[in-house]
Amino acid sequence: MKQIVAAGKRIIGERSYESRIDRSQSPLRMRLVPIISVMLGSMAPAFPFFPDGPLLPPLGFMIFLGWRLMRPGMWPAWIGLPFGLFDDLYNGLPFGSAGLMWSLMMLTLEFLDSRAIWRDHLQDWLIAAVAIFGLLFVGMVITGMAYHTPKIQVILPQLAISILLFPLVVRFCARLDRWRLAT
Repeated sequence: MKQIVAAGKRIIGERSYESRIDRSQSPLRMRLVPIISVMLGSMAPAFPFFPDGPLLPPLGFMIFLGWRLMRPGMWPAWIGLPFGLFDDLYNGLPFGSAGLMWSLMMLTLEFLDSRAIWRDHLQDWLIAAVAIFGLLFVGMVITGMAYHTPKIQVILPQLAISILLFPLVVRFCARLDRWRLAT
């Protein structure tokens, strides 16, 4: 078997292999993968799914929360506003409500990160459960202002599905992160 080494490439037979040492990640992929995943999650309500009540979890918010809890220093604190405003285009609430709620969640997480020494998966899940409940409850109250008195029983199935689905969302974000950082 013929082996030739030239300019960092090793050619064995007909195939060539590049050295993986001292290679850098794609800056474009490193920046765009989290942003695009949050935006696609926010667009999930536009997919043709017609339940009787609110069952679809807030996927954009959950993916955003998954990225934020997994990589705390990746985004600045103000990033919740543009992501929330983009989510407002698809979630059906008045424009600006998700922008406000996502921004408040980012500020709360920044405060928690400055106080906490360490967090594990269960604490992240609890933080996500409280944040998802807050998002759904405030959304229900805002919607109830325009129509009728809101009832908490309406959002309970959506809340349960969202909280139980959050570990899978974090796993999805971890897979994307591994692909994003791959050389």
